[in-house]
Amino acid sequence: MAKVSIVMGSDSDLPVMAKAAKVLEELGVEYEMTIISAHREPDIFFEYAKGAEERGIKVIIAGAGMAAHLPGMCAALFPLPVIGIPMHTASLGGRDSLYSIVQMPSGIPVATVAIDGAKNAGILAAKILAIGDGELLGRLKAYTENMKQEVQAKDARLKEVGYENYKK
Repeated sequence: MAKVSIVMGSDSDLPVMAKAAKVLEELGVEYEMTIISAHREPDIFFEYAKGAEERGIKVIIAGAGMAAHLPGMCAALFPLPVIGIPMHTASLGGRDSLYSIVQMPSGIPVATVAIDGAKNAGILAAKILAIGDGELLGRLKAYTENMKQEVQAKDARLKEVGYENYKK
């Protein structure tokens, strides 16, 4: 049963949102992924958000651009954590999305990551779930250790070949 729901308002968000899915897969967290519009299909959206808890969802990751109402509306209807991902936009570079998600009214919090920060949203969702899951916590610790080892390997290579010859 999925524990995380990844939701986006358009398939144009999929390349970013897939990064959240990928990290959840790496950590062994079950998820569902949905394209749904709070504006263009509000009745379906309300049913989705109100029914998420009953479906076993513990965290919603919602990506949105421009007016970015999807994360906030999820938070208004879903009683558990919502993580918002502001999408980069052509007109304002994603600042519009960021401000719309981070400036939620009192009582309706949305944890907000960086513009296009889906990987961090996936990690944050896993950390929330790991509060009650020791095995997942162990996988998160191993994931963090792997990142540390990757940085150390890059540093060792830099020292070995010098910056002029360093290529990723």
